[in-house]
Amino acid sequence: MLAKDIMTKEVISVKSQDLVEDVIKILMDKNISGVPVVDDEEHVIGIVTEGDLIYRSKKLRIPTFFSILDGYVFLESTKTIEKQLKKMVAYRVEDVMTTEVITVEEDQTVEEVATIMTKEKINRVPVIKDNRLVGIISRRDIIRSYSA
Repeated sequence: MLAKDIMTKEVISVKSQDLVEDVIKILMDKNISGVPVVDDEEHVIGIVTEGDLIYRSKKLRIPTFFSILDGYVFLESTKTIEKQLKKMVAYRVEDVMTTEVITVEEDQTVEEVATIMTKEKINRVPVIKDNRLVGIISRRDIIRSYSA
């Protein structure tokens, strides 16, 4: 059995410029836990999950630093705190989405998809054909395929 045989073809996706509040509403209304982010050509450029949204409530982790001569020397990159702050106050999808998205091809086997999802500890994976979004597979889809 292949990914295209079990994937959900009617994929709910969002654009990077969409509002975070709109994504929250979609997740709640559709009872789903994540959506792919696509560009105008339907290329997957990110994913927004409940985990990304929960991040907004997380405690800010200040990089380790020491003070010398009335100045601060950071022992870690200040880019880390910059990324944290941006995600915590996100207004647009592009500020909160995960950009390193794991995808599968529609002709990969269900076993390959299940292995990827387990190894990467992800709950859903966008399915692509010719680098365009054509479906999505959740853990539930995998389990459902075992009863077919």
